[in-house]
Amino acid sequence: MKPRSGDWAKIGEDWVVHLDQLQLLKQWSQDPGFQRAVQKVKQENKLKLSQLLEKEYNIKINPSSLFDIQVKRIHEYKRQLLNCLHIITLYNRIKKDPNANITPRTIMIGGKAAPGYYVAKKIIKLICSVASVVNNDPIVGDKLKVIFLENYRVTLAERIMPAADLSEQISTAGTEASGTGNMKFMLNGALTIGTLDGANVEMAEEMGNDNIFIFGMTVDDVEALQNRGYNAYDYYNRNPEIRQCVDQIQNGYFSPNNPDEFKDIADILLKYDRFYLLADYEAYIECQDKVSSIYQDQTKWVEMAINNIASSGKFSSDRTIEEYAKDIWGVEPSWEKLPAPHEPREEDATPAVK
Repeated sequence: MKPRSGDWAKIGEDWVVHLDQLQLLKQWSQDPGFQRAVQKVKQENKLKLSQLLEKEYNIKINPSSLFDIQVKRIHEYKRQLLNCLHIITLYNRIKKDPNANITPRTIMIGGKAAPGYYVAKKIIKLICSVASVVNNDPIVGDKLKVIFLENYRVTLAERIMPAADLSEQISTAGTEASGTGNMKFMLNGALTIGTLDGANVEMAEEMGNDNIFIFGMTVDDVEALQNRGYNAYDYYNRNPEIRQCVDQIQNGYFSPNNPDEFKDIADILLKYDRFYLLADYEAYIECQDKVSSIYQDQTKWVEMAINNIASSGKFSSDRTIEEYAKDIWGVEPSWEKLPAPHEPREEDATPAVK
C-alpha cells in the first residue's frame, strides 16, 4: 500500500544495512511532497558548502546555481582539461551575449597531481588562471563561478558530495578501471554527466539512460578513431567555439603577464593528445546544454535525482563482500550477533579452576 503523502518515514531504517531497499523510493520519485523534502535537504547542504567556500576562498557563491563538481586525481585521461574547455566556452558565451538565458553554474574541480607529473600540474594552473579571469569579470557576475578545491581530501568530500547537483565522470571511454566517486555522488542525489566508461556503465544499467547524461565516444568508437588516425586540427578548424578556446589558451588570454604560459597545453590539445578531447568536445558541450535545460525544470531534475538515489543499492560494499564470500571463498554469511568489543567471547573465557 502506498504510504500517505507527507509521511517521510518512507522505507524504514533497514536500508542502512540493506542498501538495495533504496529502490523502494522509486515509487515516490514523482510525488510533489517527497520531491520538496529532497530539495530541502539538498539546498541546505548547498548553503553550508557555499558558506564554507566563501570563507575559504573569498568568493561569493550563488547557492541556487547548479553545483557542477569534478573531484578526483588530476590526470590527462580523467580529462579535467575537457571540463576546463567547457568553462571557457560558457565564459565566452556569456561575454558574447550577457542577456542570454544562461543557467547559473558554480563549477568546482579538485584533486591532486603526482609531484613529477608536469602536465597535470600545468592543468591545475590553467584551471586556476581561468577561474581568476571568470570570477573577476563583472559582466559574468554570479552566472558562472569557478573554484579549484585545494587539498581535496575525505573531510572535504563529506561536504562536497551531499551538495553536488552534477557529477563529472568524463574519462575517455576505455581508460577508467572503475571509479567509486561516481557512486558516492549518485547515492547523494547528484546526477552524472559521463562517458560509457568505468562504473558509469553499470550505473546507467541500474538507473536507466533517462536518469544519467551519457555523451561521447564508446570504447569501439575510440578504437575506430585510433585505427583511422586522430587529427585534432579537423575539429579545431571545423568548430569556432573550439578554435576560440584553444586560441585563448595559446595566446595568453588567461595569462596576460606571461602569454606563453599555456602554449604547451594548446600543443597537447592540437598535436599530442592521447585522450581525444577535441573529438568528444561537441558531444560534451551539447550534453552540458541539455543539463542546463533540465536543471531549469526542477521537478524533472529532482525526479531524476531520486531515481539515482533509489538505484544505488547495487554499489554497496556489503553486496560486494557478500558476493566475494559466496562465489570465491564459498563462505555463507553468519547472522550470529558478535559481542561488543569490551565483552569477552566464549572461546576466550578462562576455564574455572576446580
